[in-house]
Amino acid sequence: MEDRYSRNRIYLTEEEQKMIKDYPIILGGSGIGSVIAECALRLGFENITIIDGDQVELSNLNRQNYTEHDIDIDKTEAIKNRLKSINSNANIKVHNSFLTIENVEEYIKGHKIAINALDFTTEVPLVFDKLCQKNNIPVLHPYNLGWGGLVTVITPEGLMLDTIEKPDETFNEVVMVKYASNYLKFWGTPCGWIDDIIRKYQEEKEQLSPPQLSIASWTVAAMCTNVMFNIATKKEYKKFPEFYLSTIMD
Repeated sequence: MEDRYSRNRIYLTEEEQKMIKDYPIILGGSGIGSVIAECALRLGFENITIIDGDQVELSNLNRQNYTEHDIDIDKTEAIKNRLKSINSNANIKVHNSFLTIENVEEYIKGHKIAINALDFTTEVPLVFDKLCQKNNIPVLHPYNLGWGGLVTVITPEGLMLDTIEKPDETFNEVVMVKYASNYLKFWGTPCGWIDDIIRKYQEEKEQLSPPQLSIASWTVAAMCTNVMFNIATKKEYKKFPEFYLSTIMD
C-alpha cells in the first residue's frame, strides 16, 4: 500500500484501496458536499467531480469546508484548491454552474456514485435522482441534523424519495427527517430532540433555511464515505426506505 494510505491498512486491504482510487463519484452541490469530498479524498477516492454555481458566504463557514479567504469565491474553485492541496495528483473536476433539468444527465454520465446535496427548492433534486436511476448510478442523500447525520441511498431499482410525501405536501428535507423520526418511533427507538428541532424550525416566523451545525457535516461526511466505500467494494449497504442515522445525542 502506498505511503499516503499506509495508515489505512487493516481497515482497507491493498486491493480495496486500488478499487476506490479511480472510482468516479460526482457531488451535486458543494455545501455539505465540500466536507464529504474531503473525507472521501482522504480515504482514497481520487476521481471526484463537483458541480455548484454558488459563491462562498460568511454564513457557510459554520459548517462547510471553506475559510474567510474563500468568501465571494466560487465554491467549486475554493474546494478544488482545498482538495488539490491534500492530493495534487487526484483527478478533481469542477463545474461552476447550477444543475438544471436540461443539463443534469450530461454531468452525471460516466460516474458510478452520486451525492445529491442539492437544496429541495426546485424539482431538480428529484430529477437528478431519476436520471441517476436511468444511468444505473446509486445516489446518496446526506442530511445535516445538527447533532447528528442522516444518509439514505436511492438505488437504480429502488424507490424514489417522493414516495413518502403525503398528498398535501411536496417533498423536501424536512419531509425526509420527519419520516426518519417516525420510523424510529415505530421501532421503539425515538429521538425526541429531532422532533423538537423540527417543531422550532417550523415555528420560525421568517422563511429560513434549516439550521445546521459543523458536527453533523463531519458526521454525515464520514457516513457517506463509508457507504461509498461499501458500494465501490461490493459490500452490503442500506437502501431507501432504510437509512443510516448517527447522533451524539441520547
